[in-house]
Amino acid sequence: MQGFDIQQIMLTLSVVALPVLIAITFHEAAHGFVAKQCGDNTAYQQGRVTFNPLKHIDPIGTVLLPILLFTTTGFLFGYAKPVPINPRYFRNIRRDMVLVAAAGPGSNLILAFISALLIHVAKLSPEWFSEWALQALSASILINIVLAIFNMLPLLPLDGGRILSAVLPRHLAIAYQRTERYGMLVLIGLVFLLPFLGRQIGVDIDILGWILGPLTDYVRSLIGHLAGF
Repeated sequence: MQGFDIQQIMLTLSVVALPVLIAITFHEAAHGFVAKQCGDNTAYQQGRVTFNPLKHIDPIGTVLLPILLFTTTGFLFGYAKPVPINPRYFRNIRRDMVLVAAAGPGSNLILAFISALLIHVAKLSPEWFSEWALQALSASILINIVLAIFNMLPLLPLDGGRILSAVLPRHLAIAYQRTERYGMLVLIGLVFLLPFLGRQIGVDIDILGWILGPLTDYVRSLIGHLAGF
């Protein structure tokens, strides 16, 4: 039984690992690419405008943390090295900050749609490959949608927080930017602490799940409809 569980874990990891790597690679490369178009070459000069996942991997956030969480809790969470951006080089700071921040989640939605289209192709492939491909593509759709929606939450340092900071009036933006120092603590609370506390007391306080769940289902349904499912 133990061997079976290990095999299942390895199979699941193989289905999930590739979509995750592609998702984070395109996400970070998209930030750098759009920043370059807006006049900031910082990411380009540091080799971050690339589809090479090794340039974006954070050993802890991209490898160790997701594997540890997935094998112990079944929950997948991680992060990549943030792409360096210098807004001083932007031609229009407010507009370009919005474009650069939105590029990452936007790339993930595009990948989700492409993955949905590829399901049609996978169904026509040999049976020995199609089963794995269909699982990987389904995982890719879900991973990219969740990554896009999660990053659009209006919290710093997430992309949604960057966008909100760029559109707020200057005095409010300055005050809001001060909250970034607490951003990771808030995210840790939403992702881990509140659900854990809820399980201990028998109450559902998975606030992040309340937000991501319905939105993910809606976007996945929309993409499936557009892809012909």
